Amino acid sequence: MILSGGSGTRLWPLSRAGFPKQFLSFDGTFSLFQHAVKRLLAIRMEGVSIADPVIVANEEHRFIIQDQLKAIGVVRFDIIPEPAGRNTAPALTLATLRAAEREHDPLCFAVPADQQIPDLAAFQTAVQAAISAADQFSIMTLGIQPDRPETGFGYIRFEEQTQNGMQAVYKVSQFVEKPDLTTAESYVKSGLYLWNSGMFMVRASVWHDALQRFRPDIADAVRKAWQEHTQDGCFLRPDAVLFSQCPSESIDYAVIEPCAASGYTIGVVPLNAGWSDLGAWNAVWQTGAQDTDQNVCHGDVIAQDTTGSLLYSTSRLLAVVGLRDLVVVETPDAVLVAPLEKSQSVKDVVSILQQQQRPEAVTQRQVHRPWGWYMSVDEDSRFKVKRIMVKPGASLSLQMHHHRAEHWIVVKGTAEITCGEQVSLFTENQSTYIPLGMKHRLRNPGTIPLEIIEVQSGSYLGEDDIVRFEDTYGRAK
Repeated sequence: MILSGGSGTRLWPLSRAGFPKQFLSFDGTFSLFQHAVKRLLAIRMEGVSIADPVIVANEEHRFIIQDQLKAIGVVRFDIIPEPAGRNTAPALTLATLRAAEREHDPLCFAVPADQQIPDLAAFQTAVQAAISAADQFSIMTLGIQPDRPETGFGYIRFEEQTQNGMQAVYKVSQFVEKPDLTTAESYVKSGLYLWNSGMFMVRASVWHDALQRFRPDIADAVRKAWQEHTQDGCFLRPDAVLFSQCPSESIDYAVIEPCAASGYTIGVVPLNAGWSDLGAWNAVWQTGAQDTDQNVCHGDVIAQDTTGSLLYSTSRLLAVVGLRDLVVVETPDAVLVAPLEKSQSVKDVVSILQQQQRPEAVTQRQVHRPWGWYMSVDEDSRFKVKRIMVKPGASLSLQMHHHRAEHWIVVKGTAEITCGEQVSLFTENQSTYIPLGMKHRLRNPGTIPLEIIEVQSGSYLGEDDIVRFEDTYGRAK
């Protein structure tokens, strides 16, 4: 089970609400979400079968998830879009309800979608140990062996060793909230604490019983919403009104910490696999490939007389001189500059952007849609220029605009364009004009991505000036 509801505000401006960090790639291969899926599906253990994944995610990200799963060859999965964000305890409850429909009381392994775990062999060994010990404990978790006093993580205190084998398993005595620096230093020095990874393994029945005992309000609300769920292909949708009435709470607060204090046995397997939650830019710097000056560079970067810095460019040359211990992140519409030690405070910038209702809090220049993406290239009060990519076989909705006309130029692929009652095919270097108020649709009938340049002109160019008549993706008209 993969919980993919995070917003990744501390990694702004690369991570935005519309495309948060779990869908970004930091190693040039796969996104954090794709790595999470691949790690779970790679688990191998005699006598254990791995079921198709269940993903619980933000409603707005459902097509991103679908595309990223297909990109790594995963074609069998369930996606549960949350009508509203209610934290991880309701999310896990949705996933376990679905799992219990597919299998009789399955052993559920829930992981966040946004973690980095480079050592796959160590992860595999730890998971196998947790599976082996799962029947001895009510709940299993993986704890990260700390390599520094970290105040941004919760801690797990463990007691006696309960199993020897390929890897030791310990009994948990206490879950501790994020400590101050002095306390964190004592925890690491004692050798009796692990970081809380947020990865939990539990039988579906045990989770439901514990949730009903400690948070019956969450249990009842989620169960009622799930009983009224509907299915749309791979999307299983809990009732939006009923789910919105559910309290918001984390797995730890709702169940894990009360269990630890109430006689439930919780086991922990230490994991030493280079784990990071990439919770802020300083974590990206710590886990990145540092050069001889301890800089981590991405993209087109020139660094002169600069040390200990994270330099991240996405769209243009980034040149820096004389920097020490800074993070500089460039995107087409925003630039972040901050001391690495202050990178946790980036979330405060996002809060200001949200208060001001600025689009930079939600989207980048490239905006992902179910049919592909568009990117704003240039604009002024009376015009806007976009690049648009439509996936093979995909189409935009049949729509019209009250305040703008559009000019389309095909630069790659073949476009099937509906304009009023006329349907025409256009190929590279051909163009057409969509008058204001005209019903129209853009479709890619080909086998390669379709790319066009769109020039909008009119008195109002907002994205809300769309009247949809037909839509393949279930979006509001």
